[in-house]
Amino acid sequence: MEKIKIGISIGDINGIGPEVLLKTLGDSRITELCTPVIFGSAKILAYHKNIVKLRSFQFHTIEEGEQPEEGQINVVNCWSDNVRINLGNISEEAGKYAYIALEKAVQALKDGYVDALVTAPINKEAMQLANFPHTGHTEYLAEQLGSKENLMMLVHENLRVGLVTNHLPIRQVADAINSQTVLRKLQLMHHSLRADFGLDRPKIAVLGLNPHASDGGNIGTEEQEVILPAIEKAKKEGIMAIGPYPADGFFGSQNYKNFDAILAMYHDQGLVAFKALSFGQGVNFTAGMPFVRTSPDHGTAFNLAGKNVADADSFRRALYLAIDAHRNRANYEDMHANEMPSISLEQYEKEEEQERRKYRKQRQQERKDAPKQEETNEEDPKGKGKRSSKRPPRGPKRKGPRPTDTVENKEAEAPKNEQKQEPQKQEPKAEAPKNEQKQEPKKQEPKAEAPKNVQKQEPKKQEPKAEAPKNEQKQEPKKQEPKAEAPKNVQKQEPKKQEPKAEAPKNVQKQEELNKD
Repeated sequence: MEKIKIGISIGDINGIGPEVLLKTLGDSRITELCTPVIFGSAKILAYHKNIVKLRSFQFHTIEEGEQPEEGQINVVNCWSDNVRINLGNISEEAGKYAYIALEKAVQALKDGYVDALVTAPINKEAMQLANFPHTGHTEYLAEQLGSKENLMMLVHENLRVGLVTNHLPIRQVADAINSQTVLRKLQLMHHSLRADFGLDRPKIAVLGLNPHASDGGNIGTEEQEVILPAIEKAKKEGIMAIGPYPADGFFGSQNYKNFDAILAMYHDQGLVAFKALSFGQGVNFTAGMPFVRTSPDHGTAFNLAGKNVADADSFRRALYLAIDAHRNRANYEDMHANEMPSISLEQYEKEEEQERRKYRKQRQQERKDAPKQEETNEEDPKGKGKRSSKRPPRGPKRKGPRPTDTVENKEAEAPKNEQKQEPQKQEPKAEAPKNEQKQEPKKQEPKAEAPKNVQKQEPKKQEPKAEAPKNEQKQEPKKQEPKAEAPKNVQKQEPKKQEPKAEAPKNVQKQEELNKD
């Protein structure tokens, strides 16, 4: 699988940006996770490399628009001028080259040469000296990438703080906050938490604008008139937003741990608490952009520049977050490529009611067009007259014994079954002897065989005459079949067998003659 290409703008060359960048990329494991592409100057990086004492650190220089090479630290030379570095100082020259590097990185992002962007810190005053037309990175990226609606969000592990207003004078904050703006920020945060952070059902806390969240309307009315209506609308759209909470007690009581993200009304309300909890390890993430963009949560730190003491943890985390967010977003887009567009709860209820009405009309029309069916004489149990529906005919009654029948029940039902089966078979009387002859050798039941057995056994055993009837009596109960079958055989065999009791003396006379001889 192709590695993610991460574009990195060099930032202010007089600050700690190049230092933390080199310290982060000095770890060889970084090239196993992604393909870094630095937009700046190989000469500037070589200068800072000597400060951080990374002599074994090697660059791979490429031209603008050239595909970066995997497994290498790629560098795009954005200018060929010899630049004078003045560490720890604000200069127009530093602002100018930071601006050029940012332009080249954003263009590569739009052209597809890199997948995500990490921006090193810039100094706003130096950028203004270089005629930079925006107050910061976020505003410039929003204009260049066509995403004016975005959300500045600070991230540290499970703590995520978003801002309704960014870099705005405090006297303009209240006028800039309205119900529609708060709702739009909640929508951006909810979507980013799902797409970029992989949270299926994020829970968002909303802070109030006034002290103590206006204390029931006694200290301002923005909470009741602006923030609360926005929260209610967000809930109807399926966004789990709760608030407004007083900002001071919310962080002091550690209630923030119960939420996936917090939406603050202005810059210092959210960032003061955030940096107190995670200074040096936080990441600035811009939600709502078509591409992933991150940056460390610190500035140029001119007082630390050139001393090799700057902590690179925040920049490292910004790089890791860019990789993770890009992967999460790609997976999210694949999973929801064919997903139906989301709608509000009110719109859903309207469409549902329309579908019900449409269904009712169809059913009514079908009933009118349906042919009249035969009516039965049965009365409708609901008291609405005779039923108009035609009943299907009942199936034949079940034959054979039930599973719960006992042997005694079978014996009692045997004659009934016998009578029912005879008219169905309709076997002629002439066939009864045939069946009788076939069955006799198997069952050995006929009484005619009893005298034969008597003749064979008597000469050997020399039993007295009086015992012949006894043997007959003993053998007969042994060979008798269940009573259920006896009636069937009797009816079929009676015409032929009809053996009278007088036969027994005949057999006795024959035996006496044999004895005399």
